[in-house]
Amino acid sequence: MPKSSFDKVAVVGAGTMGNGIAQTFAAYGANVQLVDVDEAGLKRGIAAIEGSLARFVKKGTLPAAEAQAIVARIAPSKELSSVREAELVVEAVVEKPEVKAAVFRQLDAQLPAHSILSSNTSSISITRIAANTKRADRVIGMHFMNPVPLMKLVEVVRGQETSSETCARVVSCAESLEKVPVEASDYPGFVSNRVLMPMVNEAVFCLMEGVSTREGIDTVMKLGMNHPMGPLALADLIGLDVCLDILEVLHEGLGDDKYRPCPLLRRYVAAGRLGKKSGKGFYEYA
Repeated sequence: MPKSSFDKVAVVGAGTMGNGIAQTFAAYGANVQLVDVDEAGLKRGIAAIEGSLARFVKKGTLPAAEAQAIVARIAPSKELSSVREAELVVEAVVEKPEVKAAVFRQLDAQLPAHSILSSNTSSISITRIAANTKRADRVIGMHFMNPVPLMKLVEVVRGQETSSETCARVVSCAESLEKVPVEASDYPGFVSNRVLMPMVNEAVFCLMEGVSTREGIDTVMKLGMNHPMGPLALADLIGLDVCLDILEVLHEGLGDDKYRPCPLLRRYVAAGRLGKKSGKGFYEYA
């Protein structure tokens, strides 16, 4: 197996994306500090990593000893101030600009000048994030896909000031994790969500207007367009709150009403129907 091109990595945020990113780096030999200010969230993140690795062991694709070694390479911490030696940081906190800004200001103040700061943001401007630091040339987007250990794509997003050297190092890093990096410019939603979210949003409009049932809409896209998962089920997997946040960024950043979030999506999020993570979204989950 190849080895991560960065030996010391920090992942900030232990949620679905953060713990998957931490697991992936650790699986490729990196020593990873996984940081989350919420102790319960940190414990859930570690438990999710252990559960994911256990499934690989059960399938026979990963030796039990290696699974244990991967977990041992991940050091959980509640303190962002503990991240002082990382060569690369991947931020994976909530999709809120003000939260990311605060994280990047603190990281910039305490990390060595050569450290690269990356964000797993799915839609927020890398240029805007980088403006909170004094190292805009070493700030970049590193947008992994969910589930991170299985999905091959990484969107590498250059901000206005991101240097070619930083971009080359992050592309090489993604390749060292056996991912496929695709470079994108810093426009709202980049490539993935600028294309995906209008489809998800239109599916929600179809449901709201009674064009078909949730099952009917998803079946049309699976069997008619050969998608592995229908857009409503996919929205549940992503998180309806995350979908709404991304659509808000697209709508504001591009100024086009075709990105206007469906009122039904807003209503579900207001009701706490966030998808799989809350047990109910467009579908119900055990």
